[in-house]
Amino acid sequence: MPYKMPFKYLLNPGHSACAGCGELLAMRHVLQAAGEKTIIANATGCSEVTTSRYPFSSFKVPWIHANFENAICLAAGAYYALKQQGKEKEVNIIAWGGDGATIDIGMGQISGSWERQENILYVCFDNEAYMNTGVQASGSTPLDANTTTSPPGSASNGNYLKKKDMIGIALAHGCVYAATATVGNVMDIENKVKKALSLTGPKYLQILVTCVPGWYTESKDTIKVARLAQQTGIYPVVEYVNGQLVSAAKTPNPRPKVQEYLSLQGRYKHLFKPEENKEEIARIQALADANVFGRENFAFLNLL
Repeated sequence: MPYKMPFKYLLNPGHSACAGCGELLAMRHVLQAAGEKTIIANATGCSEVTTSRYPFSSFKVPWIHANFENAICLAAGAYYALKQQGKEKEVNIIAWGGDGATIDIGMGQISGSWERQENILYVCFDNEAYMNTGVQASGSTPLDANTTTSPPGSASNGNYLKKKDMIGIALAHGCVYAATATVGNVMDIENKVKKALSLTGPKYLQILVTCVPGWYTESKDTIKVARLAQQTGIYPVVEYVNGQLVSAAKTPNPRPKVQEYLSLQGRYKHLFKPEENKEEIARIQALADANVFGRENFAFLNLL
């Protein structure tokens, strides 16, 4: 007799993700909000290898594994097949992947889907590097972060590039919905998924997800670190509908300083040891301040 999991989640426990994995937590809440009538196209990455080791699967909805670059293409195939049958309004089509699959490798295919105005929700689980393949820097890696391809040393303080403005790119394509969230507020994730799926057209949601081994954080700090990202202004939490900013999460007054956020992550320890790099930390603080005070639309151009 087959074993039945005693859980009602659409993404069940039993996967092999790290303790405290922000990505798997965010995935679970995206699925809970989307509901049973959902098809997932999953790009290669931690989200796939930890949940689908043969002969098991953590998913209780139709799920398709894609290569790094083509999750949106598989999602489009499902969308057009349902459209041919007149059922496209009965099923939610979601493509998702990490920041590497989304912001780098899959950018062209995602752009094509958005250009065609396909009714698909794309979710980026943004852990800010290629975590599944060895913590290499991606187009979403923040300034000064230590990765295996952007190590700090005598000539640098780590990654010297800023995050790619994927929200701005989505808006430029005319996406009907474009938003950010963090795993520090799972109810916000669920609310945004529901709102996105209520709209017809291309939709994009980018969720900051803490990565314990890649960020060198404690498992217990997964939620705390993600909340600090929003509270400091380093990761603005915003929502656009039909190109208009409809919400932006307020930062507390007084805001936590970026030192608190950075100090919880080993990927920034070089900014504190052997002594605090006050100049570089002030540079990061200025960028966070600009995200909060210096822009009218809270897009990501000044984001770390």
